[in-house]
Amino acid sequence: MQVEFSSTGHILEIACDESGSEGGKLIGGNTDVFAHAGVRLSTESAAECIRETRDRIRSPATEYKANHLLREKHRPVLEWLLGSSGPIYRNAHVHLIDKTFFAVGKVVDLLVGEVAHAADTGLCRDRQAEAMAVTLYREGRRAFGSERWNAFLESFNDLMRAKTSADSFFRTVDALSLAGAGGGVGEIMELLRRARPHADSFRARLLDDPKMLPALDPLIPAIVRAVVHWGAGGTPVSIVHDEHNALTEKRIAQLKEMFGAPHAADLRHASPGRLAGLRLVDSRSDPRVQVADFLAGVARKIASDELNDRGDADLVALLRPYVDPSSIWGDDRSWALLGPSPGTQP
Repeated sequence: MQVEFSSTGHILEIACDESGSEGGKLIGGNTDVFAHAGVRLSTESAAECIRETRDRIRSPATEYKANHLLREKHRPVLEWLLGSSGPIYRNAHVHLIDKTFFAVGKVVDLLVGEVAHAADTGLCRDRQAEAMAVTLYREGRRAFGSERWNAFLESFNDLMRAKTSADSFFRTVDALSLAGAGGGVGEIMELLRRARPHADSFRARLLDDPKMLPALDPLIPAIVRAVVHWGAGGTPVSIVHDEHNALTEKRIAQLKEMFGAPHAADLRHASPGRLAGLRLVDSRSDPRVQVADFLAGVARKIASDELNDRGDADLVALLRPYVDPSSIWGDDRSWALLGPSPGTQP
């Protein structure tokens, strides 16, 4: 499958892949972190990176994946790949998404009636809404207890995937509101009780058009961030991406249209960039995408371990220069370690 858009002038082609994708299932899945990587390498340089990786690992596997690099016996290879003298330093970028925080952000979007509109960026619409998402994420579990908090998140996830009714979700909201949590969490839950019309409206649109941009799929905002990052300064960006069932022709066209819309410039006040093209390939056929697959896979594992307070300090330090400062992350402790310092991004 190939979709191209006409453009003029220089176009920067970036190879991308993801790790941790479970579509719109953000809560209770197999992974708690989603990572999307982009690399700026020539086909020849990427092929040489793959050859060097194979020579160093010496596995008989026909296709190498991130799990080869994550084995303890291959730790030196991983350190070489990510290190400042490695083949991708200053030529790669990874966007991280804490899936629970992403879901909580969508709860806040529901409060202001912009769930569908927010599907493009995955970000809250303003500072106040973002602050509400951080409050709910960081205090919700403590305020309601793990069991009720998880039930609330799972119910919301199911609502946004049209797998449960609005009645069922708002019964969960009512139960939490009656729990009497004080402070900001209690105020947010009371606001959410009043957001029923927004939920009904969004669910009706979703049922009417199942192919609308998926509000809970982190792949969409990750691609937006890739274009914004690599297109800084106005350079048109063309993406070659591993095949993914979320990237239908319609959704690719919607992504292209998104960058021409007025709200595209609201992406944290960054240059909106321009998506000149997006084509899908089998990762086995393009060494650049294989390298992106390596980075996405190891980044997801390193970030997930740190999120769960079992991180490897040396690997976190190696990953840090690649991490997008606009990653969607709510945990301040782990982000203090994962988030890039100013001026350190490759």
